[in-house]
Amino acid sequence: MTRQVDRSSATIGAIQASARKLFAAQGFEATSMDDIAAQAGVAKGAIYHHFASKEEIFTQVLESLQAEIAAAPMPSAALRIPDILDRIAAGVLRYLDVAMQPGIKRILLLDGPVVVGWGKWREIDDRYFGASTKAALAHALGKHLSARELDAMAHLVMGAVMEAALVCAKADDPARSARDHVAALRSMLEGPRCSK
Repeated sequence: MTRQVDRSSATIGAIQASARKLFAAQGFEATSMDDIAAQAGVAKGAIYHHFASKEEIFTQVLESLQAEIAAAPMPSAALRIPDILDRIAAGVLRYLDVAMQPGIKRILLLDGPVVVGWGKWREIDDRYFGASTKAALAHALGKHLSARELDAMAHLVMGAVMEAALVCAKADDPARSARDHVAALRSMLEGPRCSK
């Protein structure tokens, strides 16, 4: 039984790894189930044994990509930044820099919202970044905001970061666009800290 589970896990892993490479290189639309099977070295039936559709594979690839980005540690230099709002800005810039890498950008920002739908895409993002965003804002602004205001602020910041990512993904100079958006976000966050 254990060998069967191990084989099944290995097959699923090969399918997801192959799909990720293909989705990153040529996009969701141009990737077929036959392509994924060939790349993974499995029969097409093996894919359908584990996944109901190409969309399901893509959703799992997107989830794992978000999990990787969220789990990546902040550089130690960023952790030593004394002002919490500057640390938040550094974290957002790190996220945008990672999200702008070509294969990641295609899966996360160009195909992601279209393939899984806006609501599911935001749900996945919130699952990996919602709690940390709220915790960082609570640390930075908690004494200035009520619990309801903090919750609203976290949703607004998450929305702003996602909008910045989408804009940067299509910008002629993504790195510059990311820096501009992070500077604007940093200025916006200073307002609540100074207002009370």
